[in-house]
Amino acid sequence: METNGINRPKKHVLIRIFICALILVVGVVGMKGLASLKKPPAEAKKSERAIKVQTVAVHPRDYPVVITGYGEAKALTLVDIAAEISGKVVHTHPALKAGRIIPSGEVLFRIDPADYEAGLQEARAGVAQWQNTVARLKKQLANDIRRLTTLERSAQLADTEFERVKRLFEVDRVGTRSGMDQAERAYNTARDQADQMAQAISLYPLQIKEAESNLISAKARRSIAATNLSRCTVQVPFDARIKTVALEVGQFISPGQAVLALADDSVLEIQVPLDSRDARQWLQFEAADDKRPATAWFSGLRAVACTIRWTEDKSGSGWTGTLNRVVRFDQQTRTLTVAVQVPAEAAMGSGSQSLPLVEGMFCQVQIPGRTMQQVYRLPRQAVSFENNAYLANPKGRLKTVSVTVDRIEGDYAYVGSGLGPGDRVIVTRLIDPLENALLEMADAAAAKENES
Repeated sequence: METNGINRPKKHVLIRIFICALILVVGVVGMKGLASLKKPPAEAKKSERAIKVQTVAVHPRDYPVVITGYGEAKALTLVDIAAEISGKVVHTHPALKAGRIIPSGEVLFRIDPADYEAGLQEARAGVAQWQNTVARLKKQLANDIRRLTTLERSAQLADTEFERVKRLFEVDRVGTRSGMDQAERAYNTARDQADQMAQAISLYPLQIKEAESNLISAKARRSIAATNLSRCTVQVPFDARIKTVALEVGQFISPGQAVLALADDSVLEIQVPLDSRDARQWLQFEAADDKRPATAWFSGLRAVACTIRWTEDKSGSGWTGTLNRVVRFDQQTRTLTVAVQVPAEAAMGSGSQSLPLVEGMFCQVQIPGRTMQQVYRLPRQAVSFENNAYLANPKGRLKTVSVTVDRIEGDYAYVGSGLGPGDRVIVTRLIDPLENALLEMADAAAAKENES
């Protein structure tokens, strides 16, 4: 009984082991059977994948440089009108409003002239008074010269009489001492009168000069009075556009008080800041000339015709201006500011639908520069930031070359060195392509024609 109880568990264990082994055998046999039913995949053929690119054949040419800058159009002449005298405004121009144009010579405003008319009359009277004084002194001088002749003759006669009486008394013992003394007093009196007249005549030139100086001063005061009277009326110095107005009838104004701002739109000017490197390389300057003064400034700037377009309407009609001068150089911003002038005739534009160029417009200015000699023009994306260009060699594979970019203008880069005539440059934008990669090429020019 005990033996059977011990063998029964061993029998169950053996059965379990047999069943597990049987399951494993069946699983292995089934896996192999299923694996035998699967077909092996076809062997993949290894082939190099080509990069699709567009290329263009390049040849060196001469290209004129156009320097582009931006600036605001302003009137060349701006004048602040200030009163030169004080007074009450009694009249203003009927069109004295901001934005109105007043022709040259018309009266802008008038100051009450009453006080200045009285001042002019007083100054004229002073001039007449000193003119009469000068005339009187000159006439007295002429009269006193004639009187001096008479007094000199009287003194001479008195001297002769005194000598005769003295000789009679001292030599001939005729006469008395009293008579001789009386003759001497008569001579001294005549001599003194003649000397006083001579002294008076010698002072006349000084008196006349003093009177003439006073006359000049009186004339100056008269001139100032006349000028102040003329300043009561303020006229337009040119065909002016009114910019600002701070003036009303009845207003009292003082000298130096700015009441109007006028603009002369006959010539507009645009000051354009340019990169100093562009200016140094491409601005056109005339050759040194002995007739031109030697100054340490940008002299000899060539007056080339410039194209101007309003930034709000770049596709519209433009205007033509003339490069005039270099205004300033800023070392901090490394910019060179040039001035482009546009006369009113050119600023009016052409056609009934075109707007005129007016003050305040922010414009794009294109300035013709020097000509780049024998350079290659490429689309900007054809040159990387590291100044590398990608070529297609005769075997249709990619080649990387280092190039020198002389200038980037708009959508184009101009290459000075690193390329050769006839090279096929890849114009498709590539990012870190593999050197010697296989290319599938298309002509960029032909593709552009098909697109158009």
